Amino acid sequence: MHKYLKAVGFSEIKKRSEINEIIRDVIKNYDEKTAVENHPEGVFVEFSKNYGCDCGITVCGQYDEDNKFHVEYYFPFFRGTGITTQEHVAVERHTEKESFAGACDDLRIGITLIFYLQNPAEYMLEEYKGNIRPAGQPLTLSGLAAEGKILFPVEKDKEAVKVEKEMTQNRTNLIAAARNGDEEAMESLTMEDMDTYSMISQRIVTDDVFTIVDSYFMPYGIECDQYNIMGEILDFMTFKNILTGEEICQMTVESNDMQFDVCINTKDLLGEPQVGRRFKGIIWLQGQLHF
Repeated sequence: MHKYLKAVGFSEIKKRSEINEIIRDVIKNYDEKTAVENHPEGVFVEFSKNYGCDCGITVCGQYDEDNKFHVEYYFPFFRGTGITTQEHVAVERHTEKESFAGACDDLRIGITLIFYLQNPAEYMLEEYKGNIRPAGQPLTLSGLAAEGKILFPVEKDKEAVKVEKEMTQNRTNLIAAARNGDEEAMESLTMEDMDTYSMISQRIVTDDVFTIVDSYFMPYGIECDQYNIMGEILDFMTFKNILTGEEICQMTVESNDMQFDVCINTKDLLGEPQVGRRFKGIIWLQGQLHF
């Protein structure tokens, strides 16, 4: 059973027969269907059905010689809004099945973002056509959260916010220069990290850690596409799964100067979301490439 089914409103699914019923519903009453006819192992097909606002279940598989469809795998999805980044994205097929992982170096985060590709069939079609841009494809990132908490914001004045934005932009420029081999930029980043460590060591004696750190985005666990995040809530909405009636909350979150959307079952969310408050949780990062 997929761990993140509950994030799109299927927390009561416990038996294999129940998820098989939903898979049959997706195949029969799909909202989107993409077929890759020139696939070397047969016709690869991707069915997607929305059970809420831009979230639902995707089923992937292949048709055999007798035109019978065989389910290979399924996954819950949540499609975010806007373009998160236009940096170069490397895509690689998973070993055990016809699914894909994407990797993107975004300077705002400072690490390589690894995500689960939401539209594998479309990617295969565009790859066969040779439409993959070497410079980078527009990418929309989103996250399904298994659990999360709402934290109060850190109080800042307008001058502090302005200074922080300038420091973030300066750090991004330094990281870009360091990637190109600029030794002075590397030294500046090293000194900056040492100053930050010194500041945290002094403040942690008297201040709460979430007062010092107002946002973060870091890998979580062994699986490479799961992250522990904290960021400011810019917008949110709630709605119900049309099949189960479970309430789902979607939030637009800004973490490390990067905006993306997060979807979580309200049963797994501790606290009341409000614009300006912060969301802290563990997410499965997904991405949709636009062609």
